[in-house]
Amino acid sequence: MNVVREINKINERELELGISGSWHDEYKDSAYVFIGGLHFDLTEGDVITIFSQYGEVMDVNLPRDKTTGKPRGFAFLMYEDQRSTVLAVDNLNGANVLGKTLRVDHVKNYKQPKVKGDDGEWEEPEEQSLNARPEMIIDGGQASDSDASSVISIDPEDPMRDYILAQRKEEKALKKSKKFKKSKKSKTSKKRRGDDDKR
Repeated sequence: MNVVREINKINERELELGISGSWHDEYKDSAYVFIGGLHFDLTEGDVITIFSQYGEVMDVNLPRDKTTGKPRGFAFLMYEDQRSTVLAVDNLNGANVLGKTLRVDHVKNYKQPKVKGDDGEWEEPEEQSLNARPEMIIDGGQASDSDASSVISIDPEDPMRDYILAQRKEEKALKKSKKFKKSKKSKTSKKRRGDDDKR
């Protein structure tokens, strides 16, 4: 709780003094935040839900007790954009979630947790874990070269996904009907011109 008050005091002091640089600048190379004081009933999905209001969450590490498998009450979270860490620290540090006060702070040098190798030994991971990165779905169908620029990926978790897909289908159907009408008009106008020539 003292750390939460200290961070809030630092922020208030910076505002009073009108300092152009910020203490956050020291952590500009890290997109990770530490989250302490988590309720033991919270899951990775709950943590992502809380913290995604300040940016796209790419990785979450919620350490668990090795014997019971229950969360240990803290986590490390990575944002897609480092600027989101500043928003999370400033806005969620000291927040009350399920009766517990969160401590949110920057992480300067985050080290990925070790993973079990093929032989059962703990090893350093070969690549960075991005376990919370949303899977992107590309609105498929047969896309021609002209449609390629209009194909935009949609996050499957997006609450507007179904609406957006329905809108795209309507637009495609409308374009097809316009093309059909144009081709029908051009055929009838050619017929008329042909009839006029015969007269």
